[in-house]
This record gives sequence, structure tokens and C-alpha cells, in this order.
Amino acid sequence: MTAASILKFSQLHTAFCRNFHNNNNRFYFQNPIPSLTNSSPPSSRFIGAAIAMETDQTSSAAASSGSSISMKLLFVEMGVGYDQHGQDVTAAAMRACRDAISSNSIPAFRRGSIPGVSFDQMKLCIKLGVPKTLQQSLDIDKVKSVFPYGKILDVEVVDGGLICSSGVYVEEMGDKNDDCYIVNAAVYVGY
Repeated sequence: MTAASILKFSQLHTAFCRNFHNNNNRFYFQNPIPSLTNSSPPSSRFIGAAIAMETDQTSSAAASSGSSISMKLLFVEMGVGYDQHGQDVTAAAMRACRDAISSNSIPAFRRGSIPGVSFDQMKLCIKLGVPKTLQQSLDIDKVKSVFPYGKILDVEVVDGGLICSSGVYVEEMGDKNDDCYIVNAAVYVGY
């Protein structure tokens, strides 16, 4: 990074911090570049943007998961799961889902932080990238058992993941060969 780019970054950061305001307990960013300033008050600008974003997220949750299910998307959790010994694609998929949800806490549903939305309205859509040759042996019900709460609307299985060598064949661990199965998971959380 050059000295000029560091200086430019510093100037942009300073402008950002100077123009970040609190308005009625809602934060908004006031654009420091006059040519991009909208003449309408910040509150109406951002309310319109929030409504547009909510509409886009509602439809994008269904589009992203490849289904026609409608939900208001809050966030997407992603994970990777491996089965190095035993060649069990379901174990790899369950690990991918655990990996996706293991680093998150979702207090908003329990505490009523989302107006008009209760804990029992939490919805999940799960998308799994599984090697094509293994998709028929995947046990979807076992994968669903990983999720402690939330209504699972859909589990979509697509071509993905990987079969590679683990580098070792260990018969005592149930290996049939040295294959390692890798599954990717995306968990869409909303209401």
C-alpha cells in the first residue's frame, strides 16, 4: 500500500466518522460527497431504502435457496463438513450444518427484538452442496435433526462438495477406501 493510498483511506475514514449521526436512536450516514446528496430528509431516504431492502430480501431468500418459499431473510450462515473415515456423506452434511450454526446466537427471536415476530416464527431454508454421486445416500431427516429450533421450510441438495483422498485408509475406523467426503452448507434464517 502506498503512502498516497494510506492518506486517501485516512481522509475517507475521517469523513465517514464525521458524518455518522444519531437521529432518534437510529443511525444513518450522511454522504460527505455533495453531488450524491439527496434533497429528501435522511429519515425518509432510509425508510424507503429499508423497505426496498426488506422486499429484496424476502424474494432473495427464496431465489437464493432455489425454491419458491417466501420468508424475510435476516442472515445466512455457512459451513463446511468433512467425513474423513467411514465414507458417510450424511455425517459430513450434519457437520457442515453444525459448523454453519455453531458460531451464532440468535437472541432476537427469544427476546422479541423484532416487532411482531415471536420465537416460533423462525424459519430456516438449508442448501447443501453434495457430490452428485453421493446425493442419493444422504439422509435428510438426520441432517434436519441438527437444528435445535426453527421451522425448516426446505432442504435443497445441489451438486457441490468434494470427494478427495484423506491420504490414509484405516479399516478399524470403518473405511472402505481412503475417500474423504466434503459437504458445504448454507443456512438461510428468517421469519
